[in-house]
Amino acid sequence: MDALVTLTADQAEAAALIEEWFLHLNTQIFVLCGYAGTGKTFLVDYVVRALGLVPGESAVFVAPTGKAASVLIRQGVPASTVHSLIYTREEDIEVNEDGEVISERFLRFVRKEKIDSDIRLIVLDETSMVSDDVLRDLLSFGVKCLCCGDPAQLPPVKGSNSLLSMPVITLKEIVRQEKYNPIVRLAERVRRGEEVPFGQEGCVNVLPRRAFTRQLREKLFAEADQIIVGTNRTRAAVNREVRLLRGIPEGAQLPCDGEKLVCTLNDWSKTLDEKGDFHLVNGIIGTCRNVREQLDGLGQLDFTPDFLPDTLDDLPFDAGIFTRGQYFHGYGDKAYLLTNGILVHEDNAAMLRRFKVRREDAVCRFEFAYAVTCHKAQGSEYDNVLVLDESAFFSDGREWLYTAVTRAKKQLTIVR
Repeated sequence: MDALVTLTADQAEAAALIEEWFLHLNTQIFVLCGYAGTGKTFLVDYVVRALGLVPGESAVFVAPTGKAASVLIRQGVPASTVHSLIYTREEDIEVNEDGEVISERFLRFVRKEKIDSDIRLIVLDETSMVSDDVLRDLLSFGVKCLCCGDPAQLPPVKGSNSLLSMPVITLKEIVRQEKYNPIVRLAERVRRGEEVPFGQEGCVNVLPRRAFTRQLREKLFAEADQIIVGTNRTRAAVNREVRLLRGIPEGAQLPCDGEKLVCTLNDWSKTLDEKGDFHLVNGIIGTCRNVREQLDGLGQLDFTPDFLPDTLDDLPFDAGIFTRGQYFHGYGDKAYLLTNGILVHEDNAAMLRRFKVRREDAVCRFEFAYAVTCHKAQGSEYDNVLVLDESAFFSDGREWLYTAVTRAKKQLTIVR
């Protein structure tokens, strides 16, 4: 091990255990848990290099979402999503004897037969967000997997995750540079079930709801990189108010140029980057441009994710959620082929359109994202976070608040 690197006592113990496991034991999984501020990512990157493995080649880092993978990338660790590593995407269709498509089914994931034979270690970050079914597929390749996660965070929205209940070791000691970080200290209080006191400590400010006046809301909404709430009702109300405070007319139902949107539907057919590591899936946040409304609840826009420089142009999207308060198109619906402004339906009825979309392009779903639910924010990090504490609405309220608090990197305001 590199003598110039100083590890905490439990980091050193974990490093020795990981090295022993990787070099000498036959067990496929090593579960490393660690609470906020304990340096999980630093430790894993350090151990991988100490073992002589090359990040991105003989050791691959994966995360359950593009946003979670982007956090690793910003920390200097090459990463991609679990799905891009172990699955291929197939459109399940039915054809007749002439080869013509007679029915379509949903896009499905098919586990790859093999992955790159040079891979000797898979490092899975944010394991708490990965369902047991995906973990089972990941392990089927027979490659050793170092699974890392924070056991105090929220579980997956769908499915279950039992792996973090069986850690080999849990990092509990806060690293030296984080010991006096008010965000980390508050996260520790929440994890232990202690009361969150009102008042300001450094970069953390906890306010009572009665102090959350319109004047203060205007200030905090403008400063926050992300607002985190619990319920969809609060999310919708905050997004409406933020738009008004930004000077967007109340009658402007559709997004305007530069507005913040979140994708709310998985579309694995749309890649966000040239390598194909990231896809337009549920929870991806970014900004829109060139928004156009059309008939039949359709619209079209250009979308730039907030963690990539690439822009997806001319995405057909379901405008119903903006104009009617509910989605107009179902999951998997396709946009029609448009020629010279004419939309041709299967029944040969025609309607005029003002734009053209690609044949069989899936209809996307977006919503405003100035405020998002804690589940949507999980796996992401933001410099300045405003949390409207609605943990009381959830049976796992402590995990909810802990997850919300640990999304903040530099500044945290909680209104409760």
